[in-house]
Amino acid sequence: MKKKIIIPLVAVFIALGTWSFKSDFFEIAKQIEIFTTLYKEVNMNYVDETVPAELMDKAIKGMLEHLDPYTIYYNEQDVVEARINQTGSNTGIGANVRAQKEKLIIMEPWKDGPADKAGLKAGDEIIKIGDVTVASFNDNAGELLRGAPGSNVAVTFKRQGKTENTTITRAALAEKAVPFYTLMEGNVGFIVLSAFNPRTTTETRAALVDLKKQGATSILLDLRGNPGGLMRESINIVNLFVPKGEIISTTQSNIEKYNQTFRTSFEPVDTEIPLAILINGRSASASEIVSGAIQDLDRGVVVGARSFGKGLVQRPQRMTYGTQLKITISKYYTPSGRCIQAEDYFNRDEFGDPIRATPETFNEFKTRGGRTVYDGGGILPDVELQTAVFSPITTALLKNNSIFDFATEFYYKNQYTDWKDFRFSDKDYDDFLSFLNRTNFTFETETESLLNSAIKKADEENIKSDIQQSYNTLLQDITKAKERELRDKKAEIMSLLSDEIVKRYFYREGLYKYQVVNNPEIKEAVAILKDANRYQRILN
Repeated sequence: MKKKIIIPLVAVFIALGTWSFKSDFFEIAKQIEIFTTLYKEVNMNYVDETVPAELMDKAIKGMLEHLDPYTIYYNEQDVVEARINQTGSNTGIGANVRAQKEKLIIMEPWKDGPADKAGLKAGDEIIKIGDVTVASFNDNAGELLRGAPGSNVAVTFKRQGKTENTTITRAALAEKAVPFYTLMEGNVGFIVLSAFNPRTTTETRAALVDLKKQGATSILLDLRGNPGGLMRESINIVNLFVPKGEIISTTQSNIEKYNQTFRTSFEPVDTEIPLAILINGRSASASEIVSGAIQDLDRGVVVGARSFGKGLVQRPQRMTYGTQLKITISKYYTPSGRCIQAEDYFNRDEFGDPIRATPETFNEFKTRGGRTVYDGGGILPDVELQTAVFSPITTALLKNNSIFDFATEFYYKNQYTDWKDFRFSDKDYDDFLSFLNRTNFTFETETESLLNSAIKKADEENIKSDIQQSYNTLLQDITKAKERELRDKKAEIMSLLSDEIVKRYFYREGLYKYQVVNNPEIKEAVAILKDANRYQRILN
């Protein structure tokens, strides 16, 4: 009787599975044929001349936009640039550069790098590279700055409205994963970890060993603003502080071969030294693996603001003609079983935006010692600090480059020879508010966006005139609230302004020295590490 029931059921399952596979295969083949036919017809019959490669590039990228922002198609040129970013190696001018319409902006020249030696400063606007005018160059003009080590490139730039010229001698460069470390007051070893590249573990280990030799009795690892990188390096960073064989992360996928368990693989440097991790809203991916594992294993205290919430794992897939696809293959989980992915790209709201996890949807997990932690919205610090949180107004100021542009203006009006002498005063902040008025700074809150959508809908339903007065009153109240935000978030904004200005005078190294003394998050983390009872209370 069992055989009579089971055998037919198995046959049905096999038949359904085969049908499903054939159905999917047919649907894929059908859609490819439709697209191929359309692509050919457009290229052959469109009224104006088309560029086949550009059409295909945009079609592919348009398709991937509906998945997640980390699944990316790279053409041949993109592949070269991605390889440079992944290895941390670069042959160019030694500066962070932002492309804007008709110009390239020097965001940060590296100390003693080619751009720095050529006299370029943050805020300089490159308008011509060699004989090429940036405004007339259709592709990424920043590529014109790259070249063989030792070769020269002439640039024309604008500074404070004045046009100047200089020549940059390119050089082979490597951006450090650990740009700064020092022994602080109270024998606290401070390590800044800014990237996860192939040298991350080597540089961090060297810094840790050196600090211990100098007498460090506790370690503060700064991961603020670290966007992540190589996953294996994040496992190895945790391995410096926990025993060999510990599970640090697992990945789960619909495809069996992508399900993996990542364990520590070598003997640690120190499993007992008190440890604190600094994170904020720009700490993502590999940074979250490190902070999440340290938290779940009760190995250290996490301080700052909730991290970004990227729990997706990407894998590069080589394709034909030198192109490549970086595709999301799985989600990663912390030792307690948490997935900290904040946005659900599969399920979207009525505006097409991914649904973001909220505290109501978080699930509860336990650390090794029994502390409660949550999934779904990044890593929540053990000690939350409001100074580390980026409020909507602060985010808008950063996106609008208002803080950067004010720092440029401030730099040319003031002179400092020692970072210890710098203080950003209340008067300076009032000048910043005046600067925002002069430059017509504006930003749209989420509330305004929803109100604008509502008024458009009201217009469609012919009731706009009935609610227009209330709508205008609400907008006025929102404007006043935004003005109050600039005052309420003064400490937060002043901290960012101070950091950007100090960096102008004393480069990134000077910024770190300034932060060690003045940054509120660093001060709080150090206070925790110096208070053994408080440190243990948090972990218990």
